[in-house]
Amino acid sequence: MKKLGTTGMKWLKIVHIVLVALFFGGIMSSTALSFWPKSSAFLETFEIYQHMVTISDLIVRTGAVGTLLVGVIYSVWTPWGFFKHRWVTVKWGLFVGQTIVGIFVVDRLMMANMALLEAERSQALTNPVFIENETLRQCAVIFQVVVTLFIFCISVFKPWKKKKRQAAKDFVDR
Repeated sequence: MKKLGTTGMKWLKIVHIVLVALFFGGIMSSTALSFWPKSSAFLETFEIYQHMVTISDLIVRTGAVGTLLVGVIYSVWTPWGFFKHRWVTVKWGLFVGQTIVGIFVVDRLMMANMALLEAERSQALTNPVFIENETLRQCAVIFQVVVTLFIFCISVFKPWKKKKRQAAKDFVDR
């Protein structure tokens, strides 16, 4: 399959950085809202949840889906591949795991609490299910932040990468 040229790779990197910024910015915004000083005021809590839903739907998902698509393009149409480099494979695994946590934990708990707020109004704030959902959701969001920061570190340091001398020696030994 034909690979992207230098200019194509640069444009792909720009798109990748913008989408990752959306994804991480959305997660960080939701994190900030999650730890907003807790209030017993229903309306304030309801509005915070509305903002978190909007950020999740428009920013985080756009960034996540876009990053996934760009990752596929990187893996198929550039020399990086899916499994050619261990650090790329680890990034893929972490990103997929993080996305699963986002969809099946963070979003579900957030929507469950939104439903409780709509149904029970101010009583939802003292509902043990609401409180437990919020605590679990906050832990999952912290997990997402930590994983994203770790992925950034992997992208910069490219650990598990063979040294040039070792790669040359391996080539000669073949």
